[in-house]
Amino acid sequence: MLSSLNLYYETIDVAKGSLFKLEHMHMMTKLRPFVRTFLKEASAMFEMYIYTMGDRPYALEMAKLLDPQGEYFNAKVISRDDGTQKHQKGLDVVLGRDSAVLILDDTEHFGFNCKSLAETKSDENETDGALAKILEVLKQVHCTFFEKLQGDLVDRDVRQVLSSVRGEILSGCVIIFSRINHLALPTLKRIAEQLGATCLTELDPTVTHVVATDAGTEKARWAVKEKKCLVHPRWIEAANYFWEKQPEENFFIKKTTTQS
Repeated sequence: MLSSLNLYYETIDVAKGSLFKLEHMHMMTKLRPFVRTFLKEASAMFEMYIYTMGDRPYALEMAKLLDPQGEYFNAKVISRDDGTQKHQKGLDVVLGRDSAVLILDDTEHFGFNCKSLAETKSDENETDGALAKILEVLKQVHCTFFEKLQGDLVDRDVRQVLSSVRGEILSGCVIIFSRINHLALPTLKRIAEQLGATCLTELDPTVTHVVATDAGTEKARWAVKEKKCLVHPRWIEAANYFWEKQPEENFFIKKTTTQS
């Protein structure tokens, strides 16, 4: 929702009421684009909490910036001082069942002892950035949870709903990787599969996408010959970020002289 930096030098111009200098905390905080609209619309669907590993004074100060009229969070502000485990966020201080709680954070490793279903970046624009897209996803999840699922509410699990929505993004895509850094490959494969893609290790006629950084590899040249989609790993990352399959033509890779 916001980004904070410790600053001891002269402030820059404040634009659009989204940049705040907190003199007493030696800090500047900038609200993310679209956050006002996001909070207004999300509050109509969810009971919302602020949860931060900052101390209590920091948490309350951020709540004032995000919700100056006290419309959205009221007293539902949780800081590290409220946690039951040191340096660890936990849902035990949130008034709700785990199966009915969604966590929105800007990093995969947000401190909760649970699995992340999406990672967002920090830079975005007002109309089609991460918060705008996530608001669409939240509306879809909310509708499915309350209107489309069968059975008692107590038996429903919002985590399964979110995972199902996520698994439709690259559904039908069959992916093989070519010369991807061995440290990056497990993460890319995990994300692709969570988005609904099937990942293979050997070339197969069913392959729809070859993901590579070099158009000269054997698999990449096979993709061109067989008229398969040859895309950069950023294609997967963008689908993950925007919760939507991206146009392959925006992620084509340039041919090089590599032949292995």
